[in-house]
Amino acid sequence: MRLSRRAESVSAFFAMEFGRRAAELEAAGHHVVKLNIGEPDFGAPPAFLQAVREVSDGRPLAYTGALGLTELREAIARFSGEQFGAPVDANRVVVTTGASAALLLSCAALIDPGDDVLVSDPSYPCNRRFAESFGANVRLLETHPSSHFQLDTAAVADAWSESTRGVMVASPSNPTGTSLPYSELLDLCGVARQRGGWRIVDEIYLGLADGERRSVAADDPGAIVVNSFSKYFGMTGWRLGWAIVPDEMVPVAERLAQNYYICPPTPAQFAALTCFEPATIAVADERRSILRDRRQLVLEGLARIGLDVPVPPDGAFYVYVDVSGTGLSASDFCDRALAEAHVALTPGKDFGVVGAEQYVRLSYAASTEELSLGIERLGAFLAGL
Repeated sequence: MRLSRRAESVSAFFAMEFGRRAAELEAAGHHVVKLNIGEPDFGAPPAFLQAVREVSDGRPLAYTGALGLTELREAIARFSGEQFGAPVDANRVVVTTGASAALLLSCAALIDPGDDVLVSDPSYPCNRRFAESFGANVRLLETHPSSHFQLDTAAVADAWSESTRGVMVASPSNPTGTSLPYSELLDLCGVARQRGGWRIVDEIYLGLADGERRSVAADDPGAIVVNSFSKYFGMTGWRLGWAIVPDEMVPVAERLAQNYYICPPTPAQFAALTCFEPATIAVADERRSILRDRRQLVLEGLARIGLDVPVPPDGAFYVYVDVSGTGLSASDFCDRALAEAHVALTPGKDFGVVGAEQYVRLSYAASTEELSLGIERLGAFLAGL
């Protein structure tokens, strides 16, 4: 079988690789503390689960429109206004099969082979893989603790060239859990807009951000804004996300969705209507508070065992840990932590080139008990080095 160059060039997603290895250890009878995956342990909200049971009563569950249920698009538009200060026309809302499909549609709509696309380093790897799959030349722009591991306006302006077509930015970000100040994010988008470029803004973790939670959709109607039910609502396995797109992109997104996956999962869409009821929003906000407590537990625990966090996160549920003081590379640290301490983490090489062997991502989406145990095990591991 001859595989495509695209398939051959895609590297492993190490967060998932460490998950696979953790599962093998558990199958052999070991308990592994899994801090490698960004997956809240809460599960879907109770009202959503009840609605899933009700809609699974044997009724026909046919395809919906490719852009999603009208009622769900309207609910997302209201949510955008009420929670993120960005009231939008429901016609601009595209419901997708997870945020991944929103990125897929966006990249398919915007990228031609040879286009330069600007992305921060470090950043979530799958975002740039989508761009590369459509022939983009992804240019990774270095970020550092001094910029909170985020792109800034000057860096984007300096990197922009005649071949640049757009920029992908995430705030709060994966893997660092850090955010751009909103004014800086708008300025960055303005640089792209003034040059005729597109901007895809990943707001998947905006619901879990500290402080002001304002969507770029409020002030830049030309931006493509991607969000998800997976993080704030804790619905990873149900595969629902959405994008807010400019008016001219709506029919394009519809045609692409029709051809790529027909429509998002019908039962999940019907049940997701419950996510925007006050009771479920209250549940999600309570969980956001719990995640903040977990973050504090992890930051204090890492400091206690001698691991440095150069930039404390202000959103999402990740800590980017500097392990250079241990004398181990990030890859070796993760390999040995899994094999010897039975703690699964993700090495920085998943997220880019800068600091790839200096940083490790820890997800604090696990339970308090598991986090405490993980810190304890890592402390014992470090003591034995």
